[in-house]
Amino acid sequence: MKQKHLIILLVFICILTKVHSQQVDPNLKTKGYFSIVHPIFTTDANGVVYNFDHQYTVAFPMGINILKSKTIAYSFEFIPTIKTVDGISKQTNFTFHPGIIFRRPNNFNFLTRAAFETSGRFGFTFVFNKVYYKTNDYSYWFSIPVPFRFGNNAPASAGLGLQFGVTF
Repeated sequence: MKQKHLIILLVFICILTKVHSQQVDPNLKTKGYFSIVHPIFTTDANGVVYNFDHQYTVAFPMGINILKSKTIAYSFEFIPTIKTVDGISKQTNFTFHPGIIFRRPNNFNFLTRAAFETSGRFGFTFVFNKVYYKTNDYSYWFSIPVPFRFGNNAPASAGLGLQFGVTF
C-alpha cells in the first residue's frame, strides 16, 4: 500500500514540474481613471430635459482600462449618479459600463460601451474622447458621452454630456 502511494506521489510531482504558468503579454498595460460627468440634456418621446432646469444630475465614472496595443483597449467603468431635485440630493442610479476603446493618433479616442443600470434601463454609449495634457504618470482628458437607453417601461432616450477626467 505504501509503495502505491509513493508511486502516485512521484507521478504527481513529475506532472507539477512540467506545468508552467501563462506568460503575460509585455505590451499589456493597465490604467485606472476617475472623472466627473455633467449630462447636458436627455431627449425621449416626452420631450427634452435639460440638466440645471429644475434638477441637477452629476455622475462620477471611474474604471480600469486594459491597453492591449497602441490602437485598442478594453475598459470597465462604474458610474454612481447623484440627482438633486428641490434641494434634496440622493444617489439615483449605478451603471456598469464595459466597452472597447479605439485609440487614434493625436490622443483622440472613440469608445463604444454597453450600459447596464440599476434603474432597470440598458443600452449603449458612444464616447468621443481627447487627451489634452499628458505626463509620464497622468493623462488629463475630456469626453463627450452620447448615451442611448431603453427598457423599464420608459421611452427610448438619447442624451449628451460633458466629462472631465484623469487617468493614472
